[in-house]
Amino acid sequence: MQSLSVISVNVWQIIISLCNLLILTFIVKKFLFKRIKKVFQQRRDAIDKDYSDAKEAREQAEEARMNYEAALAGAQQAGEQIISDASRSAERRSNEIILQARERADQICRQAETEARLEKKKAEAEIRREITDVSAELTGKLLEREINADDHRNLIDSFLQDIGSDT
Repeated sequence: MQSLSVISVNVWQIIISLCNLLILTFIVKKFLFKRIKKVFQQRRDAIDKDYSDAKEAREQAEEARMNYEAALAGAQQAGEQIISDASRSAERRSNEIILQARERADQICRQAETEARLEKKKAEAEIRREITDVSAELTGKLLEREINADDHRNLIDSFLQDIGSDT
């Protein structure tokens, strides 16, 4: 077996190591912890600032979104008002055009009726004139000779032929 002398406990060495540890801890605490705490605090402050900036930016974005929605609603309402006004204007104009067209149609109808009456009067006058001419011609033929039944038929047939050829 091996001896236990290899594993030995040296109290002085443990005390010295503990003293070294305490001295190093004191030095590190005295000189480094303050700086490390300062760096950590700066990082924490920077992160807090970033969070507050992000929160502020989000609030501004939300406010801008609400303003945009309000403006959009106003624009939509204005657009609807413009469309409504244009529709009313177009309807009024349409009614005016229809009224003018009706007046024009009535005027054309009256004019056509007047022209038809004049044409009817002209046609009646023309028929009267033709009847007068035919009557005069018939009277002239009757006076030229005495009429018997055959002559009478022939005279009527020639009269009807003259009327048919004039039309």
